[in-house]
Amino acid sequence: MRLGVLDIGSNTGHLLVVDAHGGAAPLPAFSYKQPLRLAEHLDGDGAVTAAGIDALAAFTAQALVVADDKGCEAMLPFATSAVRESANADDVLAAVQERTGVAIAVLSGEDEARLTFLAVRRWFGWSAGRLAVFDIGGGSLEIAGGGDERPDVAWSLPLGAARLARSHFATAPDEAGLKAVRKRIRTEIARDAGNLLRAGTPHRAAATSKTFRSLARICGAAPSGEGPLAPRSLPLAELRTWIPKLVEMRADELASLPGVSPSRTHQIVPGALVAEACMDIFDLAELEICPWALREGVILERIDGLGGLLA
Repeated sequence: MRLGVLDIGSNTGHLLVVDAHGGAAPLPAFSYKQPLRLAEHLDGDGAVTAAGIDALAAFTAQALVVADDKGCEAMLPFATSAVRESANADDVLAAVQERTGVAIAVLSGEDEARLTFLAVRRWFGWSAGRLAVFDIGGGSLEIAGGGDERPDVAWSLPLGAARLARSHFATAPDEAGLKAVRKRIRTEIARDAGNLLRAGTPHRAAATSKTFRSLARICGAAPSGEGPLAPRSLPLAELRTWIPKLVEMRADELASLPGVSPSRTHQIVPGALVAEACMDIFDLAELEICPWALREGVILERIDGLGGLLA
């Protein structure tokens, strides 16, 4: 079965075309994406602007063309925190459906964490034991943990890299400003940390998302050209040596770092602060980077026939 997975994130709209069937890993066949920056297309009331709606509808329409051209027999469209938390989410979804015919499902933060956990569990397998998973998106941070394919705990926090960049890094913060945002990040993560820690230290801890991949690459992980099977990790000690340097860098200097997209330079420092906090609060010396994430979780639940939200 060839599926088109349409992922409307806070930073990017991404259509992933995959060949998938039960008992096999989803095989990527084609990728089409555009920077939408929905998290930044919000007015003073927290509603997606008309320009943001236009950009989303235009991307969705073109993604539909691409999916048809590539022979997709089904589409799995979903949106995450930028749409989920917007003041006019229903209007946004209705406008896109009216213009394109595509009904986009909105995932809750808990379901986002749950589906990402499923993908990471399948990637590492049962030998991973009790697994902890962290995912920094544009609008939110997802955390999940457990010993099975469905996590025992899964929750979402408003600590996405784009959200923090917009709220705390519109101008370069001084030392007091950095201290304040660091405290906010750690307070929010620590508030429910006991949900994961109660069962003890996980046997394996993994991270997904562009932010974690970029940070790992900065800290010396293998480049993407070595393929998804190359082991990659983000060590806490190495990240801590980099954070003061990242804070001092200009946008062009950040963009010159390996693994950093010019369009995401403003998200590197807030993302690094969230990653450091996760490892520190959960007493993790490093996080393994998993190439599978939310999109793969959506695909796996669909082909498993679990009757999930997008079935």
